[in-house]
Amino acid sequence: MRFNTLISVLTLALCGTASQAVLAASDAEVAFNKEVLQCAAYYHIASDAIGNMNAPQMQAVGERLKKSGEDAVVLAKQYQTDAEVDALLEQNIAEQQASLPSNKNLGGLMNRYKDACQRLLANPQQRLDYWIMATM
Repeated sequence: MRFNTLISVLTLALCGTASQAVLAASDAEVAFNKEVLQCAAYYHIASDAIGNMNAPQMQAVGERLKKSGEDAVVLAKQYQTDAEVDALLEQNIAEQQASLPSNKNLGGLMNRYKDACQRLLANPQQRLDYWIMATM
């Protein structure tokens, strides 16, 4: 029985290692994920800002932004590990927050990410295809 248990444990360990190897992202997927995580960070910052406004009429907008951020993270985790995505997301949030003017006005972030992120999440395959061609 101990031998069977040892074989089972070794098999699981090898399968886990093999699945990690499969998860190694291509250059195109890494570039794509960089954009996806920039969007996730933007949505996180914007939804937090709206939530802190304590403006009930903006609650629905804040919830949509939060949902878009969550969707972006789910998308990113299809191409990189959870740990990589979490670390890169935190890095992107910090970089974007640092780029905000002293009054924390979100206008610059909105100008840079709003439309591009909407397009990316509406058709992620199109953007991934772009990165596949760009990294060939």
